[in-house]
Amino acid sequence: MNITTDCVVALTWVLKDTQGEILDELDDPVEFYLGGHDLLDKIQQALQEHEVGDMIDLHLEPEEAFGDFDELLVFLEPRSLFPAEIEEGMTIEGHALPKGCNIEAPKDVIYTITDIYPEHVVIDGNHPLSGMALRISLKVTGVRHATAQEKSHGTCGSGFFSLPPTPGSDLLH
Repeated sequence: MNITTDCVVALTWVLKDTQGEILDELDDPVEFYLGGHDLLDKIQQALQEHEVGDMIDLHLEPEEAFGDFDELLVFLEPRSLFPAEIEEGMTIEGHALPKGCNIEAPKDVIYTITDIYPEHVVIDGNHPLSGMALRISLKVTGVRHATAQEKSHGTCGSGFFSLPPTPGSDLLH
């Protein structure tokens, strides 16, 4: 079966930066719905008409992947606003930011705590891979027809490569 829109494709991958450093590697296949919200557009386009066993190597510029880095989504907030148990790498939804945080911080963004200082916390609403060109090697390990539920939801629930409608999201599997 060739890959077309409205099918589900199982993929493994190796994701690298342009220097060749591995950012993520997945040996166990994950299913993605083609034609929905699970994959970046360039990946969806590249998969068309491929079949099980095919390997696809892509180069993604930031605008084809997770967007450019936006310095306006980085905020320095008072440490006293946050619970004592926060750690770097934790995420906070914008609508759940502590009262007293910068009112210009968008509420529809997921922020990552990138740095914790005695007096301040740095929160970043950019996707962790924003601003980066990426290389991805995909292997097609399965193709099947999408279910009615997958079609109506536009997803298999595997949004690893999807770009949410707002900046910021969890990334790796």
